[in-house]
Amino acid sequence: MNNIAVKSDMQSADTTSPNSTSIVIDEVFPHRAEVLWKAITNGDLMGRWMMKPAGFEPVVGNRFTFRTAPAGAWDGTIRCEVLEVAPLERFAFAWRGGDEANVGYGSKLDTVVTFTLHRVQTGTRLRMEHSGFVLPKNDTAYTNMGKGWVKCVETLGSVAGEQS
Repeated sequence: MNNIAVKSDMQSADTTSPNSTSIVIDEVFPHRAEVLWKAITNGDLMGRWMMKPAGFEPVVGNRFTFRTAPAGAWDGTIRCEVLEVAPLERFAFAWRGGDEANVGYGSKLDTVVTFTLHRVQTGTRLRMEHSGFVLPKNDTAYTNMGKGWVKCVETLGSVAGEQS
């Protein structure tokens, strides 16, 4: 990764629920916005820095899935839907998984992942926000995914660097 440290700032989001929290990572990459955009919105590249999506296309309304380890009543499928595509600026998708019957890992999750890109003098600022974690119900997902997103964004920088 580049020499700029990842800033992981897990903070409360402005939502209707006072117990709703977001994971926010903000970093400046030495890459053009076009390079980061491609890494974020190309399913094959996404599979290299996060998880391989099934049925992914960066088109509003497109539904796709990720697969992870199942738990209890949850089969491990993360159901997503593209919510916003503003080329070279903003990409957002719903991230839903888990089951009401589960406590801890695999508890019901209804969240949104948003990537925002801004050109800066030294490259592109990327802000990743995963919002909608309801605490304490989603404590385990919030903690695990907070650590996971830091690793994903680091790897995203490496994958994007290979594309430039």
